[in-house]
Amino acid sequence: MGGRRVAVRREPFPGGPPVNALVEFRGVSYRIGARQILSDFNLRIGEGETLALLGRSGSGKTTALRMVNGLVQPTAGKVLVEGRPTSEWDLIRLRRRIGYVIQDAGLFPHFTVADNVSLGPRLDGWSQDRIDARVRELLEMLDLPPEQYLHRYPRELSGGQRQRVGVARALAANQSLLLLDEPFGALDPVTRHEIQQQFLRISRSLGKTSIFVTHDPREAMLLATRIALLREGRIEALEAPADFARATGDEAQAFRACLA
Repeated sequence: MGGRRVAVRREPFPGGPPVNALVEFRGVSYRIGARQILSDFNLRIGEGETLALLGRSGSGKTTALRMVNGLVQPTAGKVLVEGRPTSEWDLIRLRRRIGYVIQDAGLFPHFTVADNVSLGPRLDGWSQDRIDARVRELLEMLDLPPEQYLHRYPRELSGGQRQRVGVARALAANQSLLLLDEPFGALDPVTRHEIQQQFLRISRSLGKTSIFVTHDPREAMLLATRIALLREGRIEALEAPADFARATGDEAQAFRACLA
């Protein structure tokens, strides 16, 4: 990593990064024409971990995230999910195993809340009774009383409510892996804090593995078990939140200055 010091979280991965990685980047590079987006990117993400990809615009964090579900394929190296390169997966099958949350939720406008949340389980062939129970469970978990919200359409919801529905949809089919691309960035500060707290509670209680993109160091330190700080397509620091607060690299110091 160009001689940069990289520290790793010691718990719950004693002695270094996770041995059994759910997601792994091995020597990944990606370029578009003459522009290098990622360079020799190596990272292992273990089960139950919440990893933040933190960085400035153009640092490569969203490209790295999109590689996990095969939306982008490396120009060199491999991305493995459950030990298998994404290039060898049936991409439809892979994506059904992954919950994906984007900014503004990306809900289908002509679907009700119930239809949006139940889409994954329905595609997986769940029974209607099981679908109904799962949708109600998730809406209650996210402070959206089912009787009030089941039959509403996205246009009838606030931004925060749409984002909660997006999180519920990502969780609906019991996927073990969640990808989140700046999911709370468009929300006002109060709503953002509320949904961050809900996500943190749900993530811990359900034991999901999550990878999320953010440019906000406060969000990364609140939600993540490890923070990967990207700079020009490389990992400049890989730290637990407490260690990131003491990191000495130039880019880490620049982001830490935002916390003052």
